[in-house]
Amino acid sequence: MSKRRTGSRCRRAREFEAFVAGAAGRLLHTATLLTAETPQNNPYAQRLLAHALAHTYAGWDRLRGEDPYSRARDELAFRFEHGAWRRRRTRGGVLDRLTPRERTIVVLRLYEGVAEEQTAAMTGLPAERVRTHLHRAVAALCAPPPGAAGRERRPAPTKRTAEASG
Repeated sequence: MSKRRTGSRCRRAREFEAFVAGAAGRLLHTATLLTAETPQNNPYAQRLLAHALAHTYAGWDRLRGEDPYSRARDELAFRFEHGAWRRRRTRGGVLDRLTPRERTIVVLRLYEGVAEEQTAAMTGLPAERVRTHLHRAVAALCAPPPGAAGRERRPAPTKRTAEASG
């Protein structure tokens, strides 16, 4: 193996390490939101991130000016979209009330700031359907959780009210 090839591989590895050091935290948070796991217990999100980073590293030399973060994020969303049908149970994360498709759209549009047309292309949906899913998901997130509608919060009894009633 020539020194030139070895130097190129070392440079590639250093560039990728620098990318991972800067982007892995945000990408893990994105994966955690997608999987609806909690930040403290997110094994599926960690596996998704590992696969997305491995895929990004495999194509590192072919990026040619393309944003590696965008490539890794797109791979993360793609892997989630195509594997989510097997993992219906959520683990209590912030977006656990949403369907996998709605989570993908909410995370890409609102958290990552991906354009509607690009989100539509990534999910294979028309832009109008992306907009509909987004509105439905936001409405679901703004609504009270199921079972909370009939419960009213009453203030805890104070000493004065306890004495008056007893």
